[in-house]
Amino acid sequence: MPERRPTRSLPGALRSLRTPADPGFWRSPVRGARFTAVLGIVLLVGLTLLFVTGLLSYAAYNPDLNPVNDKTPDKGLLGFYLFSWPTGPHWLYRLTQGLHVTVGIVLVPVLLAKLWSVIPRLFALPPARSVGHALERLSLLLLIGGALFQFITGLLNIQLDYLFPGSFYTLHFYGAWVFLAGFVTHTVLKAPQAVRVLRNGIPRGDADTLAAPDPLPATLSRRGALAMVGAGSLLLLITSAGRSFDGPLRRIALLTPRGGTDPGPGPNAFQVNKTAAAVRITPADTGERWRLTVRGPAGELRFSRAELLAMEQHSAALPIACVEGWSTSDQQWRGVRLSDLAALAGFPDRPPGVFVESLQRGGSFRKAALRDNQVRDGRSLLALEVNGATLSPDHGYPARIIVPAAPGVLNTKWVETLTFGEL
Repeated sequence: MPERRPTRSLPGALRSLRTPADPGFWRSPVRGARFTAVLGIVLLVGLTLLFVTGLLSYAAYNPDLNPVNDKTPDKGLLGFYLFSWPTGPHWLYRLTQGLHVTVGIVLVPVLLAKLWSVIPRLFALPPARSVGHALERLSLLLLIGGALFQFITGLLNIQLDYLFPGSFYTLHFYGAWVFLAGFVTHTVLKAPQAVRVLRNGIPRGDADTLAAPDPLPATLSRRGALAMVGAGSLLLLITSAGRSFDGPLRRIALLTPRGGTDPGPGPNAFQVNKTAAAVRITPADTGERWRLTVRGPAGELRFSRAELLAMEQHSAALPIACVEGWSTSDQQWRGVRLSDLAALAGFPDRPPGVFVESLQRGGSFRKAALRDNQVRDGRSLLALEVNGATLSPDHGYPARIIVPAAPGVLNTKWVETLTFGEL
């Protein structure tokens, strides 16, 4: 009869099981200090760019101008850096927000790889061996939690999926500062070590604390793993960045809204965020009975579309650029200068800012304020036509705002009232 081996007792079997707190639990041969350092340096550059362009995006809304523009009224000292957003170059917001969203998408594989490379440290015991170690663990918690929160909410916003509670602007703004606290602390603590590892490798006699003590046989080198991460980022770049360009690049931007094919032929065939039907703008709202109301020291003036067309018309070549990162090329707009309307309202010499109200009855930016520098710019128009044709309903017929370098939501469509004065 075959020899029967003794069965290990259950308590002994439980003692032999490895937990995530045991370094031997993690056996990938790819993990290592150098692998993590390369990913960390890429994230250091990329996340810094994300934070700076994110702050610029927030400043572009001119939140200190008017409560209507301010989605974070309790920001306090966090708004210390705000400045008057300029109107030039006219593609400024298209560039900064395009970079913000594109870099964020491209960094997703890098971020996931970096989290995977350091996950053993999240389970290391004891939780804190010293004050410095406790600070490092706390910074890691803020960094990972903040990064995941910012990336998830940002990606959902790009896809126009508002699954999170509350306003995206509020959540993303405060989340960015929480993330920054962890990011700066972790960078100060770990960046010098990462640079030394990249330059000189692991010092002789020191252990690679990220490498598995009992690795499995290698099926992929660390260089191969980095190449896979880079290939993933490149694929995301190819399938997302084109939403900011016309032609073939937009047609292959399949992973983001406003990519793919152009929305039909004709002068009005360029991307929109909200259609007239989506915000319940009807032909009755924009028909013959529509009037533009202009308010100022001269009183309240009302103009039909025909009267606006009879005024001196000006042209401007300007793009539309939205917070989701998509944009159009320069479109040829034609209409009445905002500065000319300010003069009719009673400000002939130095036009002030303007408060704009839309026929749209709902939505975060159915009302918006524009700064005096935006009103004075000769390219800032109450547009009546685009690319030689009358505005379509989806592009804001009977009249819309178009301002250089402003976020798309400040280029109000279906304008009903303009109130000039101090805001």
